[in-house]
Amino acid sequence: MKALVVFYSRTGRTKKIAEHIADILKCDMEEIFDTTSRAGLLGYIRAGRDATYKKLTTIRKTEKEPSLYNIVIIGTPVWAFTMSPAVRTYITENKDKFEKVAFFCTEGGVGGEQTLKEMEVLCGKKPLSLLELRTEEIMRGKHIQKIKEFIEKVRCQNES
Repeated sequence: MKALVVFYSRTGRTKKIAEHIADILKCDMEEIFDTTSRAGLLGYIRAGRDATYKKLTTIRKTEKEPSLYNIVIIGTPVWAFTMSPAVRTYITENKDKFEKVAFFCTEGGVGGEQTLKEMEVLCGKKPLSLLELRTEEIMRGKHIQKIKEFIEKVRCQNES
């Protein structure tokens, strides 16, 4: 299985999970960079507003070509019950290049299930596996087992 983990992270939590997944799978990884500043209080407010209105943004050109991978694993933080504008943009620009997909999200509290469903609809593909992680799970180290289960399902579904 040739896999690519693609993610956007504002605070570093989603990046931590992406790195863990890529490390276990021993696969390529690419971070999505939003050219709109999401730093500080103003950036946080702007991020929530843009997510709420399902706005696209301008992202830096990515280096990895998703069509060269059997599976693209996409990760996003949950903002206002949906995916970040950077991930929305990445999926919109690349969805026709995905062979198979899996999704993961990080969240402070709620909205993950809705976010993952919206990613599936936008992508137009049923994901092999889904992973929803809350901040408290990550902080307490409870995410490790959930990541292993996510990856096992990716591997099993990819073989069938």
